[in-house]
Amino acid sequence: MSKKNVVVSLGHDALGHTILAQWDAVKVTARSLADLVEEGYQLTITHSNGPQVSMIHKAMTELRRVYIDYTPAPMCVCSAMSQGYVGYDIQNALRSELLTRGISVPVSTILTQVTVDPYDEAFYEPTKAIGRYMSEEDAQVEKNKGNYVVEEPGKGYLRVVAAPKPLDIVEIEAIRALVAAEQVVIACGGGGIPVIEQKDQLKGDSAVIEKDAIAGKLASELASDQLIILTGVDYVYKNYGTEAQAPIEKMNVAEAKALMEAGQFEEGTMKPKIEAAIEYLSKQPQGSVLITSMANVKDAIRGKVGTVITA
Repeated sequence: MSKKNVVVSLGHDALGHTILAQWDAVKVTARSLADLVEEGYQLTITHSNGPQVSMIHKAMTELRRVYIDYTPAPMCVCSAMSQGYVGYDIQNALRSELLTRGISVPVSTILTQVTVDPYDEAFYEPTKAIGRYMSEEDAQVEKNKGNYVVEEPGKGYLRVVAAPKPLDIVEIEAIRALVAAEQVVIACGGGGIPVIEQKDQLKGDSAVIEKDAIAGKLASELASDQLIILTGVDYVYKNYGTEAQAPIEKMNVAEAKALMEAGQFEEGTMKPKIEAAIEYLSKQPQGSVLITSMANVKDAIRGKVGTVITA
């Protein structure tokens, strides 16, 4: 029986928010991912990195404050660091879990760059907060560098960066080669390292890419049979958080668009996942999208729980 080629997108719950929490979290995550491998799924895994890249950015900024000779690390470098250490933890935990089940499958992490448009509208209205809370004086230093800063009353100032749309996955051929070799691949972590093409060079950019957006892009580029988005809830819900909350077991793209236009999906949480599903299904209409919790993914692939979206 041929394997089912899927892209799995992991949210914050799969990784924790600190180094120690991540060590524990990835062991649980590895069990859910290994369940999919046992069921005959060929996995390409992508993941969030919000807390991780913010932690790295804080550390590198403070290093510069203490040791003036150090050059501050730009966001693209912080993103690369987060890809490396998150991928390292996932691949080791998953490899170990697979071996305990008698499954010998290589697990590889690809440091992945993703091109963005320098004229993307997101650059004119940055929204993604990163790093530590700053004093007014430190915030002014950031402003003098040309960076965007917002104030949170009572807490301080935060730097914000843009979240442009992904254009092309630079290492897509390497990812395809590993998938063809039936390896488990971890790629496009944290949305990928955002880069801008300048003739024959790639220049890192101070931005972040939505991990849901890159998950949809990656699934379509790989012509995956399914995109599985693992999050903190078992279903996509109508009227989420209200007394009228109701799970959606199935919907098509037209229904998803209508619900989105009606404001049913919250910005920054479920809406990006629905947008990623629509984007993927527009390129791979024969595929499907499954949105569910990591804890129940084994039941979800058997149709017992979760929301399935089709073209």
